[in-house]
Amino acid sequence: MADYFIHLATIIGVWAILAVSLELVVGYAGLPSLAQIAFCGIGAYTVAVLSTVCGANFFVSILAAMLAAGVASFLIGIVLNKFRGDYYALGSLGFNVIIFSVFLNWDEVTNGPLGISGIFRPEFFGIDFYGGISFLILILLVLGIVFVISQFIVNSSFGRVLKAIREDEEVIQAFGYNTSFFKSVIFIISAAMAGAAGGLFASYYTFIDPTSFRMMQSVFVLAIIILGGLANLYGAIAGSAFLIILPEILRFSGFPTDTAAQMQQLVYGLILVLLMLFRPQGLIGEYKL
Repeated sequence: MADYFIHLATIIGVWAILAVSLELVVGYAGLPSLAQIAFCGIGAYTVAVLSTVCGANFFVSILAAMLAAGVASFLIGIVLNKFRGDYYALGSLGFNVIIFSVFLNWDEVTNGPLGISGIFRPEFFGIDFYGGISFLILILLVLGIVFVISQFIVNSSFGRVLKAIREDEEVIQAFGYNTSFFKSVIFIISAAMAGAAGGLFASYYTFIDPTSFRMMQSVFVLAIIILGGLANLYGAIAGSAFLIILPEILRFSGFPTDTAAQMQQLVYGLILVLLMLFRPQGLIGEYKL
């Protein structure tokens, strides 16, 4: 039972890192991005390839994963900065589809639909993180670092400009701010954090394949921060815990075996709809899309 709760906490931690990173882009900068799971996948495959092909240390691989995700976000950001609103969302969604196709078809690097197995677990100066509790500690440490960095950003003058862009980009441009620069920087920082989450995900499961990074996963991350509350970093963590734990609770709800899966999905969807009706700003949100 203890192993189950440790596993659950680890999964929540990975999704919380992703959610906090997306919060910077959507909640604070107001950019409706659906590309977060693509950056997560880039990070995961970078760690997987460096680990299995090059035998690289996990911590070197995770830095490379963050760099790879950051470079990808810089390139796609050049295109996305030309769009606003729904067009920005569609453009980021298209990027997600492209990256998924690359994972699925670039057999020489990603091993296609078969995925990559045998990914190394972290090891640092003889200290390994193979056990459940030790990996959970590593996840919480990374989450803490991501949270502190994000908190520093949103409380800084840079963060105040991001909030101004979210409220009215044309007004802040009239004051002489280069909004494209601010949007690009936060997009790159967010993507690098997502790349780190992907590297941790790959190392924890020691196996990845393209199905882990489908479009619906990006929608799930967006649902986390909307439910937890936009423009609130604690909301991103709360939303992660809520959306990961709720299905687990419903598994023990006592529904008849032949209809259990359908009933769980029905109750799950109903709870989410009711929450959005009565708490449209999310659990602890400060901003509504």
